[in-house]
Formats: sequence, structure tokens, C-alpha cells
Amino acid sequence: MTDSYYCGVDVGASTTKVVVINEAADVLGRAVVRSGMDFEAAAAECLEDVLSTSKLEKGALARTISTGYGRRNVPFSDGNRTEITCHAKGCYHIFPRKITVVDIGGQDNKIIHIDAGGGRSAFKMNRKCAAGTGAFLEEIAGKLNLPVGELEGLARESKEEVTLGSFCTVFTQTEILAKIRRGAKIPDIIKGAFRSVIKRIVEMDPLEGDVVLTGGVVANNPVIIEMFAGQLGREVHVPPDPQCTGALGAALFAREDSK
Repeated sequence: MTDSYYCGVDVGASTTKVVVINEAADVLGRAVVRSGMDFEAAAAECLEDVLSTSKLEKGALARTISTGYGRRNVPFSDGNRTEITCHAKGCYHIFPRKITVVDIGGQDNKIIHIDAGGGRSAFKMNRKCAAGTGAFLEEIAGKLNLPVGELEGLARESKEEVTLGSFCTVFTQTEILAKIRRGAKIPDIIKGAFRSVIKRIVEMDPLEGDVVLTGGVVANNPVIIEMFAGQLGREVHVPPDPQCTGALGAALFAREDSK
């Protein structure tokens, strides 16, 4: 019997992710590219990368579901689902129990409460401000003239974390300059910026039970996982590829829809 393959595409404001699974829901390939200004091109590039690594032809895909900010900009998709629904689906597939999903994205944060049966019981989403998101960290890196990829390593060098009082990205930049003038070290400021992200999320909604962290910020900055656990005073959980759980959920919906 020939295996069937299913594709999930998550077009986020910052990055586009594609995951391909088989009938058993094994992940055969995944890819991440910058979304840029052309979501359609980003989705096509990402799919091409996945098909190449998984050694599949596009025609082998039984069904494709898209999700995310640009989910309607994927011409090869057979349908679309909301990002909340797909993140919930992907995380519950990995952690099949009652969980609270915290997705830290490039432009927004999501807190999704999932019950023991996999149903979504509630969710909160931060859409009005970049504070507490990947964009906030990118702005901080730019102000300090640092590549965003260096933030993780610098935060781990911190000896005395600096407290940032403002959640606003613009005000925080001004506050950082004042801290530098007073002699604060860059690693301590960076760790303070990560702490600001965590505090912003914790204030959004109660994080009850098992907390699962996902998103590009988590994938690229593992230090935030340790800091989050310390903030909550308990272990937090992370999927094998936290940036791609939305795309995984979309692929799972594609498999489910095909039946």
C-alpha cells in the first residue's frame, strides 16, 4: 500500500514554516524561511526545501493546509485553519494531556488553554503592541548594534540582570540608553530584555498546569526556557521543534481532512 503524505504551511509575519508528515504522522521534513514581503514566494520556497530534503514530489502530497498570518496567500493550499487552532493541534499531538500553550512569535504572543481531550478551552492573544514578542527583541538588538542571533549567548554571560521597567518598545530603548550611561553591562541588559518578555506574557493570562513553550523566540533563544521555568517555579515543556508546531498542526489537519 502506498503511503500518503500531508503538508502544513504556517505563514507568519516574520517566518514561514512548512512540515510534511506521512500517514503515521511521522515528520518527514521541515523548513523555515523569512516571510519577507512576498508570502506566496516564501511559502513556495519553503515547500521546495522540504520536498528536496524529504525526497518527495509535489504531486505526492495528498492534501495541504495553510495557517498563520498569511494563510490565504498560499495558492497550493487545499484549505486553511486559524493559527490558534493549528498551534493547539500540534502541541496536543506531542503532549496529549491538559496543557497551556505559550507561543512567542515575531509579532504576537498567544496563550492557548487545551483540555484533556484536546479541545481549546480558552485563549488570549497580544496583537496591539510588539512588546514581549520577537520584534521587541529585534528592536533591542538593533538599538545595541548587535545581530539578533547573539542575544542568546550574551544573556548567558549575565552576572547581574538589569531590570527594565517599561514594557513599551520605544520607552525601553530610551531606558536602555540610560542604563548604559550608568555603567550597566550589555549581557545584563539583554537578560533583562528576556525577563521583560516573560513578565509581559505572565501578565496576559494565568499559566496553569503543564506549560508548553513554542515559537521562533523559544527555538532561537533556549535561555528563555530556563528563565521561564525559574519565573514559574516549575518545569516547562518544549516540543522537539518549537518553531514548527503550527505547521505540524496544519499538516495533522490535512491528514484528518483527507479521511
